[in-house]
Amino acid sequence: MALLEFDPYDRGCPSRQLLDRIGDRWTVLVIGMLEDGPQRFSQISRRVDGISQKMLTQTLRSLEADGLVLRTAYPEIPPRVEYELTPVGRSLLLPLHGLVEWAREHMDEVQTARAGAARA
Repeated sequence: MALLEFDPYDRGCPSRQLLDRIGDRWTVLVIGMLEDGPQRFSQISRRVDGISQKMLTQTLRSLEADGLVLRTAYPEIPPRVEYELTPVGRSLLLPLHGLVEWAREHMDEVQTARAGAARA
């Protein structure tokens, strides 16, 4: 399918689902945690403050299904499973860094606007 055939403004386009996944806060945070290399579930869980085990499991499964994360299970006792970014997942780091940086740069303005809206 040619690039122009993917139109996220069309509700039936699969690119819309991908944008939903990428725009999810847990996706952004989990991908950010995996930037440093393979990590175990418990490491990710500790570093992403506020994520439940259920939500982390769902997020990792979805990212794996989309080809952004690779899950490797090692045949050890006790079992060891690690998650890491695939090349496609790594290609998402630059745009996500841009979004995170934008949020940091503009958070004061956003908080000011929110405070003004709350008073209105």
